[in-house]
Amino acid sequence: MVAIIKTGHSTRAMLNYNENKIKEGKAECIGQGNYPVDAERLTYAMKLNRLEKQSKLNGNVKRNTVHISLNFDPSEASLPKEKLLEIAGNYMEKIGFGNQPYLIYQHSDAGHPHIHITTINVQENGKRIAMHNIGKDKSEPARKEIEQVFNLVKAENQKKKEYKPEPVSARVQYGKTETKKAIENVLNFVVNNYKYTSLPELNAVLKLYNIEADKGTENSRVVKYNGLLYHALDEKGNRVGVPIKASMFHDKPTLKNLKKKFAINQIKRQPDKSRIKNAIDLVFLKGNIIILPQLVKQLQKEGIDTILRQNAEGLVYGVTFVDHKSKSVFNGSSVWKEYSAKGLQDKCNSNQLKFTVEGEKVAISKQELIEVLHEHKDKLHFSELPKFIDLFMKAENDYTYVAKEFRSKKKRRKFRR
Repeated sequence: MVAIIKTGHSTRAMLNYNENKIKEGKAECIGQGNYPVDAERLTYAMKLNRLEKQSKLNGNVKRNTVHISLNFDPSEASLPKEKLLEIAGNYMEKIGFGNQPYLIYQHSDAGHPHIHITTINVQENGKRIAMHNIGKDKSEPARKEIEQVFNLVKAENQKKKEYKPEPVSARVQYGKTETKKAIENVLNFVVNNYKYTSLPELNAVLKLYNIEADKGTENSRVVKYNGLLYHALDEKGNRVGVPIKASMFHDKPTLKNLKKKFAINQIKRQPDKSRIKNAIDLVFLKGNIIILPQLVKQLQKEGIDTILRQNAEGLVYGVTFVDHKSKSVFNGSSVWKEYSAKGLQDKCNSNQLKFTVEGEKVAISKQELIEVLHEHKDKLHFSELPKFIDLFMKAENDYTYVAKEFRSKKKRRKFRR
């Protein structure tokens, strides 16, 4: 079992999140604690008023809502409601919320069984329940004890999954799944786990999932109010459907909240920079990388996605690395100057000058190059490709042949009369 505790400042928003799930047929209010009547007889007003009335006993507490989710292993999908209610009550008692008013919701909108518990941290006497280190000091011991008592799958014993880049397996497919739910699931994972320091860097990850964060166009209402929209993208990267405001999602991935993460991630990601540098250096060391699609393909094997930014003519002017193992995002120039788009192209050009068709050992076969070019033909457009094709098609045994593009211009001699 995994317990997640979040605090907030809006009782209504917390309650609406769960009640809206009921309206969508994806949740059910299965129980309550310290309410005057049973859960099935509670109206929306009764649920909200009980929480708000007690919260107002201490107006100094700004983050007075507590939203808890208890998540179980997929093999425990058949847990009966009676057992879930017993687990929830036991957990609330152990973390010091046994006397608080709370509601228990069973959700069915994820791949694993889980329940949500909504409550407040203001007691009947007006005193605040301390939330500092509650996860470590109270929730973790409670979780472990409950796993033992109710014979649940222990979180520590769950086998860690082998590395697999999430962008490949969890893309938003517009029209096939509920858009808001699909986007929210991705945001919950990406925003809280990846280390990005700007909106473009965050978008580098989100676009792998067919999502894009948008600050709005100049002079738009979104820009005026410092808002943020999330768009679903089709397989070609085009926006589809109606955008969703950041404030509509439960975790509130707004621009204001993201900027706080930008500053924190700037420090947290620093130790991960060397892994990207070493991975790129190793790829160039192993073989003569002569075109960027080769580099992209090799880095993917190391769990690093390389996003190339191109202009209308297909010329690459920027590069971003998304390391799915360390969960860090870097612009090429942030890693080091030689790992920027220009630096990488210079490295490729340097290898091109050493490249010969026959007579010397080459690091890439004709068939391998053809496969790389074919794989990236719809995504990558490089103005340099024709000369590589000419090199491979040349049949003459001229080992000293140098392509016209690479010949140094001879200076004309000036003769005096």
